[in-house]
Amino acid sequence: MPDSDEDHFLRGLFANNRAWAKQIEADSPGFFDKLAKQQAPRVLWIGCSDSRVPANEIIGMLPGEVFVHRNVANQVMLVDFNCLAVLQFAVEALRVRHVVVCGHYGCGGVKASLKNHELGLLDNWLHGINALGRRYEEAIVAQPNKSSQVDALCEINVIEQVRNVCKTSIVQQAWRRGQEFTIHGWIYGIHDGLLHDLGVSVSEAKDVEATLAAALAAPRLAHR
Repeated sequence: MPDSDEDHFLRGLFANNRAWAKQIEADSPGFFDKLAKQQAPRVLWIGCSDSRVPANEIIGMLPGEVFVHRNVANQVMLVDFNCLAVLQFAVEALRVRHVVVCGHYGCGGVKASLKNHELGLLDNWLHGINALGRRYEEAIVAQPNKSSQVDALCEINVIEQVRNVCKTSIVQQAWRRGQEFTIHGWIYGIHDGLLHDLGVSVSEAKDVEATLAAALAAPRLAHR
């Protein structure tokens, strides 16, 4: 049976991998040997699963430099044990110095949460963002068009997910024992490849609410 286009495509992925590994090793001899011996990232990245927002690439970091968790619409749910396990490992075992929650403008999950269509299981996953849309409805509908309304909720979602990270027992306990790390909220523009800081960086429990309130009050859509 002749190879299909998909067979050619998959073989191409392996060829790409070999070329990539060869180039990395040529640029940094011994890179993979060192990488195999330890993992010491400074950053935990909690981002969206969107294929256009690859964590390492958009911040110019190599393998081993970023610990990554991604899901639809970059959410941090206090009952999502997958996300919580990643967070605990990053904070307690890897001792990361920065936890970055990164969303992106035009997020499909955020768009879907604003529509009154049944999406099956996805409705359950997006329930929290839908609730945020209702809570911040006044600020969202004040935006000039649908695209800007989606992007406003994308920003709000990032800020509120930073709140959720701060609320976890993992982070609360780490701060109580004096561990130093900062939680940040960023957003990425697929249209131009640029990251934006949403002005929400928290290093201590006592600063959470004031920092989040200031970030939610600040107009950000001029970035677009």
